[in-house]
Amino acid sequence: MKKKIVYLTGTRADFGKQKSLIRVTDSSELFDTFIWVTGMHLNEKYGYTVDEIYRSNFNNENIFTFINHSDFDTMDLILAKTIEGFSSFIKKIKPDLIVVHGDRVEALAGAIVGSLNNVLVAHIEGGELSGTIDDLIRHAVSKMSHLHFVSNKAAHDRLLQLGEKKESVFLIGSPDIDVMESGELPLIHDVKDHYKINFDAYAILLFHPVTTEYDHIKSQVQNLVDAIIGSNDNFVIISPNNDHGAEFIFSEYKRFEKNYRFRIFPSLRFEYFLILLKHASYIIGNSSASIREAPYYGVPTINIGSRQYQRTQNKQIIDCSHDKKDILDSIRIAASMKIVPEKNFGDGNSFQRYYNILQSNSFWETSQQKIFTEQNR
Repeated sequence: MKKKIVYLTGTRADFGKQKSLIRVTDSSELFDTFIWVTGMHLNEKYGYTVDEIYRSNFNNENIFTFINHSDFDTMDLILAKTIEGFSSFIKKIKPDLIVVHGDRVEALAGAIVGSLNNVLVAHIEGGELSGTIDDLIRHAVSKMSHLHFVSNKAAHDRLLQLGEKKESVFLIGSPDIDVMESGELPLIHDVKDHYKINFDAYAILLFHPVTTEYDHIKSQVQNLVDAIIGSNDNFVIISPNNDHGAEFIFSEYKRFEKNYRFRIFPSLRFEYFLILLKHASYIIGNSSASIREAPYYGVPTINIGSRQYQRTQNKQIIDCSHDKKDILDSIRIAASMKIVPEKNFGDGNSFQRYYNILQSNSFWETSQQKIFTEQNR
């Protein structure tokens, strides 16, 4: 009998991370694959990225959508709504496994629903650190999950430190590397034609609100926009996520409008974003893409503020404050940097390792009753 697997996705980022994993089970005779789509995917303001999921050639009959927020909902309300919607869904589908990714409230909702309904939950890329409220959510998701697919040894060891069983933590690498190494990415001139990007050299701006710094976000983004305009560089600008405080970023980004040096997008297809990143002069902001994907391609990174301060770092990443002068100084440094690509999160075969693990009987025999594992002292 086929095992039923439900993948929960709430953002363009977590879908890109899960895409190769979804594809390998969707194309398999061993599994029935379902995708439950919510969050930013269903919001026009953020590009209505559910369309990207429909265009990915999965079984569209097994794609289900649920609107979990309004523009004014706080994270706790989004969590509550997502729990209610996802709980109803899994009671109908009766899955054998729920797969969630990362550190968003949608992932937390999926883990809560699964664990409280005796459904196995697998967490993708747990055990990592960033340094903001995301850490609280990510670690909570890990504690509510039964199985873990991690990107590196540090994350693996951190989950053991949290009391997870060694037999339940699988090191597969970061699944987005699968897409980066797929050999099926578009050509840069096709991407530029598609998005009508008319300049040769450009940088990428991707900046998200830090919810615990809500009172400072307005001044932070004012300084950032001042610096970007003052740099005289061309920019591909991608809208922030929908965390509390995003309204300040959208308001300041209006200053970029009708300026030929800037192209602003609510979202980009994951594969297209990767190619634009690969050919960028540098990336600036506070996205995890600056910490992981950019160094993999050898693209200089300017990491602003605290959002990623505990992420895996390397000496080639420029950390700077929200001060305008500091940002401009960092831009000047980035423009002249020569980066050695760092490939520390996988080799493009995460999906195969994942699929091999799913074929193990012991995987499906994992107990739904979790027990804290003491570390040797």
